[in-house]
Amino acid sequence: MDNRRRLIIYFPIVLALFIVLGIWLGYRLSSASAGKTDKILFIKPPQRDKVINLIDYILQDYVDSVSRQDLTENAIKGILDKLDPHSQYISAEDFADLEDQLHSNFEGIGIQFRIEKDTIMVIQTIPGGPSEKAGLLAGDRIVQINDSLVAGIGITNRDAVRQLKGKRGSVVKVGVQRHGVDGLIDFDLVRDVIPTYSIDIAYMVDDVTGYIKLSRFAANTYEEFLASLRKLMAQGMEKLILDLRGNTGGYLQAAINLADEFLPEKALIVYTEGNSRPNNYAYATKRGIFEENELIILIDEASASASEIVAGAVQDNDRGLIIGRRSFGKGLVQEQMTFPDGSAIRLTVARYHTPTGRYIQRPYTNGAKEYYEELYERYAGGEMENPDSVAFGDTIKYYTPGGRVVYGGGGIMPDIYVPLKAEETDKLYNRMIHQNLIFRYAFEYTDRERNALRKYETVESFINGFRVTDELYKGLLDYAREQELSFTQREARDSERKIKILLKAYIGRNLLDDAAFYPIYHEVDRIFQAALKEGL
Repeated sequence: MDNRRRLIIYFPIVLALFIVLGIWLGYRLSSASAGKTDKILFIKPPQRDKVINLIDYILQDYVDSVSRQDLTENAIKGILDKLDPHSQYISAEDFADLEDQLHSNFEGIGIQFRIEKDTIMVIQTIPGGPSEKAGLLAGDRIVQINDSLVAGIGITNRDAVRQLKGKRGSVVKVGVQRHGVDGLIDFDLVRDVIPTYSIDIAYMVDDVTGYIKLSRFAANTYEEFLASLRKLMAQGMEKLILDLRGNTGGYLQAAINLADEFLPEKALIVYTEGNSRPNNYAYATKRGIFEENELIILIDEASASASEIVAGAVQDNDRGLIIGRRSFGKGLVQEQMTFPDGSAIRLTVARYHTPTGRYIQRPYTNGAKEYYEELYERYAGGEMENPDSVAFGDTIKYYTPGGRVVYGGGGIMPDIYVPLKAEETDKLYNRMIHQNLIFRYAFEYTDRERNALRKYETVESFINGFRVTDELYKGLLDYAREQELSFTQREARDSERKIKILLKAYIGRNLLDDAAFYPIYHEVDRIFQAALKEGL
């Protein structure tokens, strides 16, 4: 009994001693193992990315409400802005539009339009498209879309496209105002796939000279070009003028395929190299159908990327003449990564070089703003008027197999430079162009006289039959004065020929699209005329 009582009395004391002993031993063991921490038991939690941490911090504590999507997109743009001018983030909305352009089709109603006086004006209906089939006409004004007013509210081109485009098979209702018809005409248009084309025009200038105007390098560009080339060759073409002016580029492979038609087998077209990409060389194959005939390529300051690849390949292989002005200077290759929300990143992954080894990318170390403003500096520095003003900086001379000197680091310099020359007799012509007066008057005249002009059903009938009369020319001069443009009678006489030609070309385009524009405009196109005179 006494032993049991003692156990009851001393048990709490013994238990407390064991607990104290356990704590002491644990402390000793912990101290002894300092610096030898078991990595599995004491793993350090991974650090989150600073950008993610910052976004979370802003969302949690910023003074105003902000969107995670906006913060993320701004962060992406900021990162890419520090890389190069051509690595870019593209929103889902913009990306869909760009993809439509490069894939050579979109889904819509099939019209060319322009916003004039705050109204959607139909310039042309696309042959075979929903609008043509439904009976829309050039000159119609779209006042309502799906019963909503779109005239007189400040609608933009982009807003108009968004409302008129849509999935194939869907219906859009448009209310149209037509000259000479009271009230609105309603059309229910079933959207369809509308093809877009890379070639503005392909025609025979004379019995042996063909001309192709290429506006971009899209998915179907090569097939379009090949069809146009064969058509012109069947008409007797022995000499080709390929116009890449204003062509800002597109798919690299389209440029390679196109250049292949001009170059002999195994001729180098272009090669690319990048930090994480193996060098890739593109050579001509056996399939070229225009390897022996005369070739001229026209370029200017807006010719970029894929256009420069084609021009560089032709120049470096001594295959043809390059005529015009120095090209843009883009020698970077982008790859695309898309996100689940439909947005995308185009990241520069390589540089391309022309066959002689030229890297024609312009410097961009001072940021995108200065990079793009360099084009304005070309005007201010006199380059557009005098090729001797072209500054290639620290670029290296290269030599083609035929001994021609070519340059890298600043675009493609043409073999024959055609400056923007300000002739004394062109004063009024140039001022009217700068103020867009000829273009605007041509549009108003076409719109006003559309019924009378419908007799010109074909390009040939318009080119041969329409004449800019003295009365029409006087109307343009009166219009210019109304727009507060002052000039002398002598200036009006000196520029009369060129102004009349351009006025007719614009009226032709309003009626019959580019097929009736370029053959007329080429009469006053100095680069085109240089190609006819110097190269062929």
